[in-house]
Amino acid sequence: MTVHPCAIALGSNLGDSLAILRGAIAKLDQHPDVTVVDCSRVYRTAPVGPPQPDYLNACALLQSGLAAADLLQLLLKVEAQFGRERRERWGARRLDLDLLLFDDQIIATAQLEVPHPRMWERAFVLVPLAEIAPDWPHPQSGATVADMRATLADQDVVPYAASQALWPST
Repeated sequence: MTVHPCAIALGSNLGDSLAILRGAIAKLDQHPDVTVVDCSRVYRTAPVGPPQPDYLNACALLQSGLAAADLLQLLLKVEAQFGRERRERWGARRLDLDLLLFDDQIIATAQLEVPHPRMWERAFVLVPLAEIAPDWPHPQSGATVADMRATLADQDVVPYAASQALWPST
């Protein structure tokens, strides 16, 4: 079985967001074909989109024996288990899980685009991702996560005071 390094983003702004993020990481790690390798700190960030509460955001590195499309389906299933409802684009949500990077692959289907098409513009993704994968290169440009992070202002991305690690580092 081929094991793929993957990076995901996690976000929540409804309910007990910190507990939801921790629960999502635990749920992913329970899957037989997924191992959580590392998680960033949690950050409080201003929302993108309609008026809504601030988000808690983090990123995680996974090892997965699943194909990218199957990993996406798992992420969607975990979102649903935590009460995700898709009402409006960029609206408030209990849990948002995005597949950011999958190995060095470039994937463009109707259901999945990897690398995530807007991650390079978003400090709420790049700040936590740079903590745990600063040297991961973009599969097309070759720019690393740290390089891309350096081009963005913090955009109100601040460490969440109450956060400890979402997952113990291995």
